[in-house]
Amino acid sequence: MIELAKKAEAVLGDAFDVEILEMHHNQKVDAPSGTALMIADAVNEVRENNMKYAYDRHSQRKKREKNEIGMHSVRGGTIVGEHQIIFAGRHEMITLSHSAQSKELFASGAVNAALFMKGKGPGLYSMSDLI
Repeated sequence: MIELAKKAEAVLGDAFDVEILEMHHNQKVDAPSGTALMIADAVNEVRENNMKYAYDRHSQRKKREKNEIGMHSVRGGTIVGEHQIIFAGRHEMITLSHSAQSKELFASGAVNAALFMKGKGPGLYSMSDLI
């Protein structure tokens, strides 16, 4: 999702406003989630780190600034995890999303990563290597 967000940002550029929405279960204490922050950092990197993060607009009585990445968190029920990146442009909106339906997904991914690492030497590996 992070690499996809970077590619989308590189293509769409500053003609699109970026908003990130993440949803998790009601027991999650951090907001926004680490994944949402990594997505925002990836988009910001493409924009040469010129963006600032707007976490909550209820206390701001002003128009959205061009150099903002909006961050929105929802906590409720047993939502495992959802992330949406909204690229809002003139007359169109492009949304990238991922929805985890079960925590089994993360366990399976950890097992796949361990199998991938079997026999590998020391080094820095990322999910891009695994995929």
